[in-house]
Amino acid sequence: MPISKTPAGPAIAQRWPAAVIALSVFCWSPPVFADRDSVVIAVRLEPSSLDPRNGGAASIGQIGLYNVFETLTRVDNNGNVLPLLAKGWTVSNGGLRYRFDLVQGARFHDGSPFTVQSVIQSFERNKAKENQNRLWSVFANIDEIVADGDSAVAFTLKRPDGLFPFHLSRASAAILAPPRDESSGALPAGTGPYQYAGWAKGDHIALTRFEAYRDAATAAIPNVTFRFIGDAAEQATGLLDGEVDYLPNLLAPELFDQFADNPDFTALEGTTEGETILAMNHGHPALGDIRVRRAITHAIDRQAVIGKAMHGHGVSIGSHFAPHHPAYLDLTETLAFDLARARALLAEAGHGDGLTLTLKLPPRRYARRSAEVIASMLGDVGIVVKIEPLEVAQWIHEVFREKRYDLTIAAHVEPMDIQIYAEPEYYFQYDSADFRDIVSRFDLATDVAGQHRLLELAQRKLADDAVNVFLFAMPKLGVAHRRLKGMWPNWPNFVNDATALRWE
Repeated sequence: MPISKTPAGPAIAQRWPAAVIALSVFCWSPPVFADRDSVVIAVRLEPSSLDPRNGGAASIGQIGLYNVFETLTRVDNNGNVLPLLAKGWTVSNGGLRYRFDLVQGARFHDGSPFTVQSVIQSFERNKAKENQNRLWSVFANIDEIVADGDSAVAFTLKRPDGLFPFHLSRASAAILAPPRDESSGALPAGTGPYQYAGWAKGDHIALTRFEAYRDAATAAIPNVTFRFIGDAAEQATGLLDGEVDYLPNLLAPELFDQFADNPDFTALEGTTEGETILAMNHGHPALGDIRVRRAITHAIDRQAVIGKAMHGHGVSIGSHFAPHHPAYLDLTETLAFDLARARALLAEAGHGDGLTLTLKLPPRRYARRSAEVIASMLGDVGIVVKIEPLEVAQWIHEVFREKRYDLTIAAHVEPMDIQIYAEPEYYFQYDSADFRDIVSRFDLATDVAGQHRLLELAQRKLADDAVNVFLFAMPKLGVAHRRLKGMWPNWPNFVNDATALRWE
């Protein structure tokens, strides 16, 4: 269960079994690509609307973010926060005031100019109580936003937020011009290098280059089509038939190696913000004991879990942090696989004769596949695990809301969400004044180097406290035609940046 605050044309419509797809990679003739003025990208989900400020911004962002609409900041492939509609920014007043210098010469797709007022109007809408924006709590923290001259805007926050520039890089923070006729229902216009060219419901969304974009060299490929393909076999078929040029994330990890071994494709294995964990309820009498939590962590071979759940694809992690981020620490050796140490800690904690725990599972393949191997490993140190599969609604109610569980497995996909561990009421029920102090200091830090040092401290604290068993980062398994270049290996945000793509 990831945690976070259709037919696609005749060549793809056939549902081939995964085994047939895997074999066919080695016995096909690559199609001839005649049109290099376009690219077809397959995505799993079709958005319900194209306004990123409303709910469902993740699926909208995969199509529009940095392509059709832009934000004050942006993230790169490794999670660094960079300027976009803001040329730069400064932080003052103890982390409460952010001043952004804006780019000049940007225009919205409806022809209207990008101005200071455009920014103010967008964020006033974002922080309105009735808004459906998924980052509403971030924007509600804005006390005031005002013009600072003709080319800068200043935000005053109610409380410090060290992640504020990062949040402004996400789809929900897009700067959009409102429709000129508010009653028309027309989509707001973005400032990006592409604009919407059409939406065939259930099939695809087409983009075309915005010729009035302020940097004419930004979009090398004039036409981009995002095709909706939610089935793994259909995704692979689309690649093989040449109906799809680029698949940012293959749904079936077991098919990835077949493409990686084929010279007609480029296979990119990277990481995402999906930290997959064996979560432990600190409200449980035994799991509230750090010795038991450390014993459970020592008992689990992360690489074996990755092999079982993800066909060997994924990166072991030792704390709640994505491996692509510049502040990442590899802490997998902090509580490394060690059955003897696990048994000794359990005995020291008074459970030498055994312990019985229930593992409640969401209906996700990675969770169900991980559960059996984890239960076996824990059995080797005397912990009996009773596996209880749940449906999504049950899991949300019993585990996430009511906290009626011992163990569970979940992938946390919200970007840069290490701060959830500063919330004692969160479903882990981890309560650490020291960790909350680290987060408070992070929010007050005004320089990147200082923030990175504190993020490292936070990672070490979670690892040392064995808050959860940090298993692996969900992989990003991208596959593209071999001549297509510029794909992002990693996914620090829900974005498929078409502006970087080019044919060679």
